[in-house]
Amino acid sequence: MNTRPITWVRVYVREGQHVLDKLVKFLREEQGVAGLTVSRGVIGVGGDGRLHASSLLDLSLDLPLVVEFYDEPERAGRAIEALLKRFDLAHVISLPALAHAKSG
Repeated sequence: MNTRPITWVRVYVREGQHVLDKLVKFLREEQGVAGLTVSRGVIGVGGDGRLHASSLLDLSLDLPLVVEFYDEPERAGRAIEALLKRFDLAHVISLPALAHAKSG
């Protein structure tokens, strides 16, 4: 098994910010990150303390979104720096991690 160090990054936004498409395009095309996933939250509380939730009766258009990506530490660090310069992001976290892949 091959193991290599990576940095795992999570970017928290809301649907109502209307930045998802630009954010994904930026990470994919301009930064060329190794992997990227977007998840829609069912419920979340932002920095403003407001609850953002969905229900069958009230489908919110301002649900939380989590954009996750990973890459080698130096490349991920450059991507984070560029993200913060380009977008108005309040919540970006990064963690050291290991990527595991089968040999051969």
